Amino acid sequence: MKALFNSDSILSPIPVRKIIPQIPLQKPTFLPTTKNGGLRIKAVLYSATVDDEHGLSETHIRNPAISTSYRNPKFRPPNPTVLDAQTKVCTGPTQTRPLKEEQAFKVLDTILRSVKGELKDEEKVSEAQLGAFFAAMTIRVNTFPEPTQWSEGERKAINYYWPQLVRVLPPDIIFLADPEGSIMEIGSSIGPQFIGNSTSDMRLVGALREVLAGGHLGYEEVQGVLKDVLPLRLEDTLSANVSTSLLSAFLIGQRMNRETDRELKAYCLAFDDELGPVPVADVKSLTHYGEPYDGNTRYFRSTLFVAAVRSCYGESCLLHGVDWMPPKGGITEEQMLKFMGANTHLSPLQAKKLLEDDKIGFAYISQREARPSLYSLTGLREHIKKRPPLATTEKVQQFVRAHGKEAIVAGFYHGGYEESILMLMRRRGVQAGLVVKGEEGALSMTTRLRSPNASKGLPVNYCSGFRSPKVTPAYAIDGVSRETFNIEVNAKDYGFGQTDTPRTDRSVTRNIELGLAALRGEKGPAYDRIVLNAGMVDHLLGCDGAEDISIAMERAREAIDSGKALDRLLNYIKISNKVD
Repeated sequence: MKALFNSDSILSPIPVRKIIPQIPLQKPTFLPTTKNGGLRIKAVLYSATVDDEHGLSETHIRNPAISTSYRNPKFRPPNPTVLDAQTKVCTGPTQTRPLKEEQAFKVLDTILRSVKGELKDEEKVSEAQLGAFFAAMTIRVNTFPEPTQWSEGERKAINYYWPQLVRVLPPDIIFLADPEGSIMEIGSSIGPQFIGNSTSDMRLVGALREVLAGGHLGYEEVQGVLKDVLPLRLEDTLSANVSTSLLSAFLIGQRMNRETDRELKAYCLAFDDELGPVPVADVKSLTHYGEPYDGNTRYFRSTLFVAAVRSCYGESCLLHGVDWMPPKGGITEEQMLKFMGANTHLSPLQAKKLLEDDKIGFAYISQREARPSLYSLTGLREHIKKRPPLATTEKVQQFVRAHGKEAIVAGFYHGGYEESILMLMRRRGVQAGLVVKGEEGALSMTTRLRSPNASKGLPVNYCSGFRSPKVTPAYAIDGVSRETFNIEVNAKDYGFGQTDTPRTDRSVTRNIELGLAALRGEKGPAYDRIVLNAGMVDHLLGCDGAEDISIAMERAREAIDSGKALDRLLNYIKISNKVD
């Protein structure tokens, strides 16, 4: 019998026909082994091999064991010197860290040598990096508070290098660095007169004049820009149908100015009709899970396994995400499903069928299939470095709708964005919404104690949301009424032991091993975390049968201990490859 996982050689790709589940009709068996004190699970899944007709031939499936392997090798890597500077300056008015003099000189020298052609191709600073960096510098000097404006060292470096840079930089970068010709000691008429080189550029330049001054845009204006420039049409997204320097400046500039509600709505809804009408699943309840698309790099990611649990008792779940996304490039649901042999190229219509299948009840849709325009930005986003507005809005999507009740659950990290995400959920018209500050900004609650050295702000396990009341009050004339809540979840209050979240450290196989062990009924931190997140989400969203939190937790345990949740995950892997 062949093992699904070879834990002893976790970095070595396993041949495709060894990872595609050989799924039996009877419940599969698992052979637990112990090595160096740690559990190693070898899942024995046998039956007929998935045929090549399903598009899963060995030459087309990649099955790496670590999350970084999923990065598209066609993406040109960004220049690390400038990227490190972007980490510090392409962020908000309180988070920005001005560059010290030595680093500022090094960054501008690197840019000068790159533009003059003195760096090797793989070391060159991309147009997207130039756009993000100089837009950030302009916004800082124009609008940021004094502590995060230019440092004395940055100003010295700019004054030294700008006379040389202004002679070699392209006009779009000069515009971003000095749009009104008033920032640099040596002024230039290029910025004030710049209009762009295409129709798409012209719209971007008009919007950027407002953004670079710290201003905000209207709903139609943001959507107009996005629909003009997306999708990026060339396979190499860093030399596409629009100036990538202007586009990266626009995306990071809006984030640095802290987006308004109308700007976030524009990003969130811009491509709802990209593939036509959204399919509607015939299910009584559907929860949309919005995990951060850039994944987990440290801790166990449990949502895939939680979805398998909740589907056992009629709470259908739709997950969405990507194979790989910067800046973290961590473990995603798509990586785990692909590694286990599931079809990760499902259309929304195919996902609808899996949601309606009484042997499954959950599904995963890749942004690549549902929103190709937004997915085309993946390579560009690596060169922007910091998260653009889309990192918030892509979590609040409905790629399939439901005839029954709908809810959205999403994770967040930075304080203040929880209210923005809830606003977008309400705009979606769902009956319930929940935001969770989980570890790494994900949406999973943990069973571990809060560290005394935890960062300031809202604690991990903070939850906020809304749900439909059991009885509609008389004042809800339009039939829309919601009760709101916020809570800091302490797992100890619900009978869980206080344990550290298991580490995965980018290992896709380790994450899968932990999840499968838990679904097999192996008690421990991963099992507890899956139960906690299934039961607590049921309770907070106001799901049927979950009014009593202890009953909600017990229902989740029964779904695991009976083997039903594991069966559904295995059914998904098999049937996703056969769905029409």
